[in-house]
Amino acid sequence: MGIFSKRKKRGRRERVEPQLFSSRARAGKSRRKAPQRRRSFFRFMAKLFFKFAFLGTVGLTAMFGYIWFSLDQKGLLQIPGREPGIMVLAADGTTLAEQGSFFGDEVRISELPDYVPNAVIAIEDHRFYSHFGVDPIGLLRAVYTNYRSGQLVQGGSTITQQLAKNLFLTPERTMQRKLQEVVLAVWLENRFSKDEILQLYLNRVYYGSGATGIEKAAQAYYRKSARDLTIGEAATLAGLLKAPTTYNPLLHPEAAAERARLVINSMVEEGAITETEARNAIEAPARVAASDYIPATQYIADWVIEQLPDLARNYSESIVIETTIDPVLQSFAEKALRKRLNEEGTKLSVSQGALVVMDTRGAIKAMVGGKSYKRSQFNRVTKAKRQPGSAFKPFVYLAAIEQGYGPDSVEVDEPIRIGDWEPENYRQKYMGPVTLKKALALSLNTVAVKLVSYVGPDSVIAVAQRLGITSPLGSDASIALGTSEVTLLELTSAFVPFANGGMPVAPFTISRITTREGEVLYQRQGEGLGIAITSYDLGQMNLMLRAVVTEGTARRAQFGAFEIAGKTGTSQDYRDAWFVGYTAQLVGGVWVGNDDNSPTKKVTGGSIPAAVWKDVMEVAHEGLTPEPLAGDRENLLSGGPDVFPLPGEQDVSLADDQNAGGSFFEDFGRLFGGGSKSEPDGGKKKKNTAYERMKQQKDSK
Repeated sequence: MGIFSKRKKRGRRERVEPQLFSSRARAGKSRRKAPQRRRSFFRFMAKLFFKFAFLGTVGLTAMFGYIWFSLDQKGLLQIPGREPGIMVLAADGTTLAEQGSFFGDEVRISELPDYVPNAVIAIEDHRFYSHFGVDPIGLLRAVYTNYRSGQLVQGGSTITQQLAKNLFLTPERTMQRKLQEVVLAVWLENRFSKDEILQLYLNRVYYGSGATGIEKAAQAYYRKSARDLTIGEAATLAGLLKAPTTYNPLLHPEAAAERARLVINSMVEEGAITETEARNAIEAPARVAASDYIPATQYIADWVIEQLPDLARNYSESIVIETTIDPVLQSFAEKALRKRLNEEGTKLSVSQGALVVMDTRGAIKAMVGGKSYKRSQFNRVTKAKRQPGSAFKPFVYLAAIEQGYGPDSVEVDEPIRIGDWEPENYRQKYMGPVTLKKALALSLNTVAVKLVSYVGPDSVIAVAQRLGITSPLGSDASIALGTSEVTLLELTSAFVPFANGGMPVAPFTISRITTREGEVLYQRQGEGLGIAITSYDLGQMNLMLRAVVTEGTARRAQFGAFEIAGKTGTSQDYRDAWFVGYTAQLVGGVWVGNDDNSPTKKVTGGSIPAAVWKDVMEVAHEGLTPEPLAGDRENLLSGGPDVFPLPGEQDVSLADDQNAGGSFFEDFGRLFGGGSKSEPDGGKKKKNTAYERMKQQKDSK
């Protein structure tokens, strides 16, 4: 029954179906049910996708938050500022040197030819303007390439990621650091425009050879601004970024050229340049114009910056330092010193030199701290303390002049002995009775030692310090021959009073310091330190020091119609050679020798130093009118020129032990108590007689 009934029902349906539904109707019914099944499937997949998307978003957000808070948050929300820039200007307003970034970023994207940043984009991150800080396509491509090659050949980092690493992260290669890089890249993209990111990158990325930033790189490799780069040069610099050492055009020119061609081809593919421009760039490859030369103005810049803490404190923005440097004279002085050292240095075993020129206010016009700043940054003008030798004698003679001696006072040039010390003249030649004028002109050592014995070492020290010597000075007899070490700067400045009428000066080169916006942070004020030499005594000194140049050891320093005075100096064993000379307008000092204090081949102050001095000072005096030297003119002209027989330059300080034992005062009685060969009355009586004679001469004037 049940079975039948079922069959009957099934049969009835079978009988009814043909009447109620046609084949077309059945087909239509079938077509109406299919879309419902597809919609159900798509709804299922959509729900699944959104679930995964939601979970993925939550996961990424959590990871992002974890990585974000794992970073050191201190200062993270601000791009690290570049060090405030310092611009050092010459007296005429031209730039002598720059340090740091004066205007923040050294170059702006808007200042560069389009192909300069495009070269970097083409080879480093050609989808830079389309990604959000991370390039998924580039990352997948890098993963695939590295998998195929079996080694790490592509990094997949974008320019933004590289910038994030440079600005905020350490160079360690860990997964956490890489994730931090990604997070920071996204943050940078949300905070800055693409051009701002690119500008930050170009100014902070390392290009090799000590150059950070594209401007420094252009200067280092091509000696030009990044604003003036050619396509080939821009491509070469862009190619450096992958491996600054491997593709350094100075060290590996072929590898650099091959890499540059790859960059140029990439630029064509990206439409940054035309095929014609690419062909021209490849056919005329970039030629490096780098040099190991750094101008001597850097010595000045270093010295200026050393003084900043005392003159301008707590500045937080770029500053301008105005100096007294004459850029034309500075350039010539550097070349003149190097030329003389190159021509004569090797054969005479002289490897180094230094010079400084200043006016009669102490304002420095030129300073060269060494033969090559690139090879040695040690400033021998301001830092090297050396024995001045006979260049110290003017202070001895001035002390004597102040105690009554004069240019015509007579002393005996003869061998002398103080304890175990026997100061000798050059080539052990002695001239017998000579005037002080002649003794100073020929730099006779024995006469200088005798003068110290008469006036006392303390008087000489007082004179030297009054005129500007600041280094400690020995208080024994050897001070007569310049055995106490001084710098070229202080010795030269101590000669300024002879040129300016007797006023000591503090040498300087900084005249003013302002911020970039013009706020004055420092302004030099005041002139001179008062009178330290009377006009009469100054006239006598200039008469004698003039004779050093006209008839003495510094004849090589003469030029034109200018009245020139000065003093040569040579230390023991010819280790140091000096000449400090002056006119009524300028004072200059030159030193040559060796940094290791090794002896030269008999180089004296009247040779290379006097020649360099003339070379430089002759140029420095172009356009100036000759003027008389300072001092009592009647006294200065009364002596008249003497023609001295020149047995040799008598300015070698010590022939034996320069630090010979025994106090000068302990040996004084032994040396002078029994009198000299020419005057048997004894040293003390001789001193009193000479003093009274000079006093009478002064009173009669």
